[in-house]
Amino acid sequence: MLNYIIRRILLVPFLLFGVSVLIFGMLQFLSPVQRSALYVRDIPRNERVLEGVIRRYGLDQPIYIQYWKWLVGTTDPRTGEIAGGVLRGDFGYSRTASEPVADIVKRRFPATIELTLWSVIPVVAGGIILGVVSAVNHNKLPDHLSRVFGIVGWSFPTFVFGLLVLMIFYANLKWFPPGRISDWANRIVLSEEFHSYTKMVTIDSLLNLRFDIFLDVARHMVLPVITLSYLWWAMMLRVTRSSMLEVLRQDYITTARAKGLHERIVVNRHALPNALMPVVTIGGTMVLGLLSGVVITETVFNYPGIGSAAADAASNLDVVTVLGLALLNGLVLVLANVVIDVLYAFIDPRVRLD
Repeated sequence: MLNYIIRRILLVPFLLFGVSVLIFGMLQFLSPVQRSALYVRDIPRNERVLEGVIRRYGLDQPIYIQYWKWLVGTTDPRTGEIAGGVLRGDFGYSRTASEPVADIVKRRFPATIELTLWSVIPVVAGGIILGVVSAVNHNKLPDHLSRVFGIVGWSFPTFVFGLLVLMIFYANLKWFPPGRISDWANRIVLSEEFHSYTKMVTIDSLLNLRFDIFLDVARHMVLPVITLSYLWWAMMLRVTRSSMLEVLRQDYITTARAKGLHERIVVNRHALPNALMPVVTIGGTMVLGLLSGVVITETVFNYPGIGSAAADAASNLDVVTVLGLALLNGLVLVLANVVIDVLYAFIDPRVRLD
């Protein structure tokens, strides 16, 4: 067990190195002038000054030198200040937002994580429960209804479903508004009396005992959570159902039933734990998919997260910002896959390598 976990953790630096090389390779499609946005906020218009910036930051040097300076930063010989450096958290300057990309991540990424976490709850709970019910009632009415639900959910484009629920529940019924928070609640959150512990408003509002703010934020999050979770809910249902049907046909399940065990014990104690392996795999992919899918969802619902920031940067051809956010997404992908591999060792002893 320990050796397996250590080997997976030791792979992380190599995977992160591969991701950084890939993103840096994409940056090479930009001209030295465009890449200067990694180090300076305003690109000089004077050609002589611009050439000095390019030489100072090594943008005309061999690619391996540029990669090293992009990774650790470069020192200004006149002031001694260090500019750039992904390892220092400097991903460049966003021309669209007129601020460093790192500041966009600090300000908006907690909102995206918050939306994703609230979307995971109905996906995991609903998808697994409905999948188990569907498998246990194979070819019966609950199974048919669940299959229809899964097919419709998996076939529905995210942006179409988002616009549909927005039209029904906001434009017509006025129940759930877009955005993240109301103006009156936002003024309280930004005030000195409100303490931001996690930058996730739902959690911070509970820690501040401001249940009125929690209800307001939850009301704004209903539609984006439904939109994000519906597609993956359908997929989780289908995977759980398929895995449970395969496990329920195994000989040890037949033996357990022949011993006279109650069907609930057979399903919950013998079948379900052995059917969780593909569910865990899909669960990890689902979280990454939710983080990636927020680009569309946040845009539709005007939700101020990292996805809407990426959409704004892409629409304005702000390549430095897009690649900086892509690097962040790659880091999350690598770390999430490591967590999934470690979870395998706890769920299924067969994957524990000696």
